Amino acid sequence: MARPKIVLFGDSITQRSFEPGGWGAALTNTFSRKADVIVRGYGGYNTKLALFLLDETFPTNCTKPPVAVTVFFGANDAALLGRNNEQQHVPIAQYKENLLKIVYHIKESIPAVLVVLITPPPVDEVGRIEYARSLYGENAKPPERTNEMAGMYAKTCMEVAAELNVPSINLWSKMQETPDWQKYLCDGLHLTEEGNAVVHGEVVKVLASGGLHAPGMPYDFPHHSQIDFEKPEEAFKKQR
Repeated sequence: MARPKIVLFGDSITQRSFEPGGWGAALTNTFSRKADVIVRGYGGYNTKLALFLLDETFPTNCTKPPVAVTVFFGANDAALLGRNNEQQHVPIAQYKENLLKIVYHIKESIPAVLVVLITPPPVDEVGRIEYARSLYGENAKPPERTNEMAGMYAKTCMEVAAELNVPSINLWSKMQETPDWQKYLCDGLHLTEEGNAVVHGEVVKVLASGGLHAPGMPYDFPHHSQIDFEKPEEAFKKQR
């Protein structure tokens, strides 16, 4: 029995999701023996670069396509012009167009797939300054990202989700519901273990509402409690 596949597609926040305490690793645990969670995260990538990955990551002739895909870009697109990492900047109108192209490609390649859009998280500008100073000392330049700009890209991401009628997670807003939300970010941008837990919880809820509720999904092979150890072949016949 082939396990369903869930693909996590995004930038460094997705790439790092399989680190200890990461949301991708937690998702793998949630779907243990129910589905395979595959990470396709690319540190430093924005939606412009993501377009070049689509044919290889989501080919039209895939024999075992994923049942769900999370699309998690925007943190790099929102980098400010005139600051460090300005090469990552993607104008907001182009960001929207790129997101549309990404979702269209995935849906055209895999019509039945559940696509979930995730907005960039908020930016802790103080934490970002402190991180830059830890690297460059007093010569550190002003933060290359602001929370206000991240919010604009988050809003655009939600607009795309509504336009395409696909589920979404407004991580920018969700995290800021907590008064001390800065604890979710380790360097003002990337996620702490607590921040990863927020993403994991939101992704699990959205997947469940889309029909991928882990407790109700079958095991890839019978659970030991379902097996008569005197006649194990009967359990495996039923599984097929």
